[in-house]
Amino acid sequence: MRRIQAGSALSAFGLGFTVPYLYVYVAQVRDLGATTAGVVLAVFAMAALVVLPFSGRAIDRRGPVPVLLVASGLAAVGAVGMGLASSVPAAVGAAALLGAGTAVLQPALATMIVWCSEPAGRTRAFALQFFLQNLGLGLGGLIGGQLVDVGRPDSFLLLFSIEAVMFLVLAAVVGTVRMAGSPALQGARPADGKGGGIRALLGHKAMVQLCVLGFVLFFACYGQFESGLAAYGTEAAGIAPSTLGLALAANTAVIVLAQFLVLRFVERRKRTRVIAAVGLIWALAWIIAGYAGLGHGSQAMATAAFVSTYALFGLGEAMLSPTVAPLVADLAPESMVGSYNSAFALVKQLALAVGPAVGGPMGASLHGPYIVTFVLFSLLVTVLAVRLGKQLTPVQNQPSLAAKPSRIVAQHQPEKETAAAA
Repeated sequence: MRRIQAGSALSAFGLGFTVPYLYVYVAQVRDLGATTAGVVLAVFAMAALVVLPFSGRAIDRRGPVPVLLVASGLAAVGAVGMGLASSVPAAVGAAALLGAGTAVLQPALATMIVWCSEPAGRTRAFALQFFLQNLGLGLGGLIGGQLVDVGRPDSFLLLFSIEAVMFLVLAAVVGTVRMAGSPALQGARPADGKGGGIRALLGHKAMVQLCVLGFVLFFACYGQFESGLAAYGTEAAGIAPSTLGLALAANTAVIVLAQFLVLRFVERRKRTRVIAAVGLIWALAWIIAGYAGLGHGSQAMATAAFVSTYALFGLGEAMLSPTVAPLVADLAPESMVGSYNSAFALVKQLALAVGPAVGGPMGASLHGPYIVTFVLFSLLVTVLAVRLGKQLTPVQNQPSLAAKPSRIVAQHQPEKETAAAA
């Protein structure tokens, strides 16, 4: 588990070097124009949507380690290719490889965490992963910002090379893991790689509801960070572009500082109630954002309110990290852990693709409707979480109830199978 967490953190550290600067690099440094930069970002996202439906099945059939090694290699090649790209085809091709590789890393890592943990310890394992990934992204972005120089393409080649090296380090670290020796895996690895496929997943009512809830969560928060909310802040609230960086820093700081304090609160409470509380916190965040852009206070107050919005989002994220990912794992049957993780990653990617497309234009021009829309989406999170709670067993909703993990929980049986076993 320590190796998996270290590799995950290092890969996030590498991503932090380049993610904030990809648009600027393509559009300005390589002088390929804003349109090409938009296409590159779209290809990056579409590549993830293409590979994720297949990655889960591959993880279940071959195991997460071989899939992660291939994905890390693709991502490393894509990173180097992006650093060398001086034409549109080269940039688009590199973006496809980079997007496909990085998209598969998360479900593969999540499956490895599931295989190396018992249900009772899974909450802390996923919370630690989220903490380390955010810390890695923040440090990578901070260091990358000191190395980058728009006037020197070689400085970007250095950033992409560091990113590629981090992917290879991830592969090397995870490649040393011998998962079959873990006592936590007894009965957890699929013996024949056979699962029920997409039809079985769609027939699992609780998982379908969780995916719908996940889409709304990512659409209402992550899908707005660098698009609609940024546009709203600059257009409606008069926020300086530099303040956007401060707001994102506040978001990361809250996650890093609050993660393990929040964990103590989350561990002893029902997961769906925690998610419902996140919806209320985010509704408050959007109301404060509304004050920043639509209120009549001073610019200093508007700036403080806008930064507070990002901070409240960070608090909600810290509450979700030990809640949602472990729930996906606990709902998955033994032979479909990879498929369930990949399906949820696909839902997240769809939300991240749709969120900017919807929120960007609204945040830039329809300021009032934009705030009202996302206050309602945040409240919808609360409603969906309460409904999901009715589909879960008591232990699935609150693992702390099980002083000793049962065979049914350890095998991640859907609730239909649980009822039959009972």
